Amino acid sequence: MSGAPASPSAAAADRRLPLSVFIIAHNEVDRIGATIRAVRGLTDDLVVVDSGSTDGTQALAAALGARVIHNPWPGYGPQKRFAEEQCRHVWLLNLDADEVVPEDLVREIRALWAAGEPRRPAWRIGIAETFPGEGRPHPLAYTLTPVRLYRKDRGRYAASPVHDRVALEPGVTPGRLRGVIHHFSVRSLGDQLDKLNRYSDQQAEDLETRGVVIPTWRVFVELPGNFLKAYLGRRHFVRGTYGFLTAMNYAISRHLRVAKHVERRRVAAARQDRVDPPDPTF
Repeated sequence: MSGAPASPSAAAADRRLPLSVFIIAHNEVDRIGATIRAVRGLTDDLVVVDSGSTDGTQALAAALGARVIHNPWPGYGPQKRFAEEQCRHVWLLNLDADEVVPEDLVREIRALWAAGEPRRPAWRIGIAETFPGEGRPHPLAYTLTPVRLYRKDRGRYAASPVHDRVALEPGVTPGRLRGVIHHFSVRSLGDQLDKLNRYSDQQAEDLETRGVVIPTWRVFVELPGNFLKAYLGRRHFVRGTYGFLTAMNYAISRHLRVAKHVERRRVAAARQDRVDPPDPTF
């Protein structure tokens, strides 16, 4: 005897949406599994673009049902644009490999398709910091609200190598979902500092490429100013001692961005002096 048919609500909960989910990754074997498991029921097209992991990230992602594609690292924006182009559906959900979509947000995304096409072509989703030792974000955790769910014919990731932001067509006003992505961005304080140090290298290079000049006096205020920004403005203080430590790491990284920028200008000026020595007749 066959079992009872699934209820309409259960069938809806299992239905794949006309939606591609894409993730960029590099050495994320310890985190990407939770990311994929949380959303694989939403889609029949889960894409992981890997830039050369050596820890088994690709094998794990493939075992969990992802379509894994290798692409050498070109920067954040270009890598996400490449990933967009690999997706089969026009609707896209972008996640980082350290982000987990909780069940309430999965249900909310499903509800957008309950009556057909979602009423807006783009949606902002809150992304809340979740630190080591926390199973979910603190109720007062700092939360960004970027566009992460969108039609790729109405918006694409900007080409910036250091900023990953969806640039929407003029006139597109995104909606906002109530649910919040849990962002497990910090493996440890040391790992966080290493990551921020590498990112400050990319930021300094980007400033030079774009011809942006930050005044030297910023070196003296960047660290204390950004500590206050993180500790108070981003509410790291609600995490007690650990919040103080992560705020310090953030401040150090912002200081390094400016310090490396100033150093690049100093080295470039010295190099130019060697190429064009002063005229002794003056």
